[in-house]
Amino acid sequence: MSTISLKKKAAGIVLEKKNLKGVVARVGLVLDISGSMRRLYREGVVQEAVERVLAVASQFDDDGALDVWVYDNEFTRLPAVTEEEIADYVNQQILANDSIHKFGRNDEPKVMEDVIQKYINEEPGDDPVFLVFINDGGCKPGIKKFIVESSVQPIFWQFIGIGDANFDVLKKLDTMEGRVVDNANFFHLSNLEHVSDEELYDQLLNEFPLWIKEAKEKRILR
Repeated sequence: MSTISLKKKAAGIVLEKKNLKGVVARVGLVLDISGSMRRLYREGVVQEAVERVLAVASQFDDDGALDVWVYDNEFTRLPAVTEEEIADYVNQQILANDSIHKFGRNDEPKVMEDVIQKYINEEPGDDPVFLVFINDGGCKPGIKKFIVESSVQPIFWQFIGIGDANFDVLKKLDTMEGRVVDNANFFHLSNLEHVSDEELYDQLLNEFPLWIKEAKEKRILR
């Protein structure tokens, strides 16, 4: 079996365990490309992460595509990627793309605003959005505004902190006040590359089904 097929099999097992089989959702991925992420791009860890999230998107999504953003102190919204285009995607479409601002400082609110712009204003729909956000620390407190404001929208923010930097802002997500529903979750992995697909998917999909249930009760989702 191909690498992506193995990941899809692992994702499918976890989806079934969490009663998410048959759920249709749009899936997006936001990737930190600030300076401290340079090694993870160079060593293929980010490519592996994109493949892992694509395996979820291919089962959730009606078209099997994964929407992708990268950000440092600027951001770029990339074309959606599918299984056919995933080989060497990070090298070809991100690192070799001179139009993408890379390895600067991190500024999350800018890219979060664009995520909301795409899914709520440009391409509104009835299906939930499962948005995976990978960050290696130092997240700006300004993210709170966008999480609170989007709590009435069909977007669930799943943050993954990688490495050993400061994640104080993300650790406060579960106690963030002012939201209609709890629409964000965070977990931390010191070494993303050392976590099995099954373990990653188990954490990645842990709170999404709870949010779907609550969002339906509040009529955010049909």
